[in-house]
Amino acid sequence: MAHGRFITLEGGEGAGKSTQARLLAAALEAAGVPVVLTREPGGAPGAEAIRALLLGGSAALLPGTETLLHFAARHEHVGRTIGPALAAGRWVVCDRFTDSTRAYQGFGLGVAAGTIAALDALVGLVPDLTLVLDVPPRTAARRLAGRGNAADRYERLDAAFHARVRAGFRAIAAEAPARCVLIDAAGPVEAVQAAILAAVRARLPAPGLAPAGAGEKKQGGAGGAPP
Repeated sequence: MAHGRFITLEGGEGAGKSTQARLLAAALEAAGVPVVLTREPGGAPGAEAIRALLLGGSAALLPGTETLLHFAARHEHVGRTIGPALAAGRWVVCDRFTDSTRAYQGFGLGVAAGTIAALDALVGLVPDLTLVLDVPPRTAARRLAGRGNAADRYERLDAAFHARVRAGFRAIAAEAPARCVLIDAAGPVEAVQAAILAAVRARLPAPGLAPAGAGEKKQGGAGGAPP
């Protein structure tokens, strides 16, 4: 049985990752590709419990503590959800992965790159393709304001933090061009989806992958945790 492919979507707050992850999973499924749609932090029962603490908890956490919690959730996620799916030949589309820890806790909060790399080695999984969704700060702020939800731990942080995170994602994409594709995510959903599908076709060809928009009616069909 062929090993599955692992695709991650990365980017700052308001970049549209969750929407685009759903659309990509639906397009793959419509093409006959078995797919699991999942998210971080979360994607497995224990990891979802850690997610609640990280995003919804009111207690202030040290940057190192946040980093350890993210990797604890990731270890559970890979062991229980991502790894078994890939071994079974399924493709996995994940809303955030290790690059988010690099950008948020590393570039954003100052955790040493060596610390993150050492923890990443314990997880031992590198995506086949990472789509880095990039949006200007004003666009991101407008989208966040339009959600109407209570802000989580990271959405509440200041503009300087989010600027460091954006710069971090752009640096990560530049350092790993064989794995990462930087996507301009400031435009309409359909335009961003088209760019993502073009990148997937170019990097990880999937027979029958539908043109942009063809998978929208099947958004709810992908397996795995909700984004």
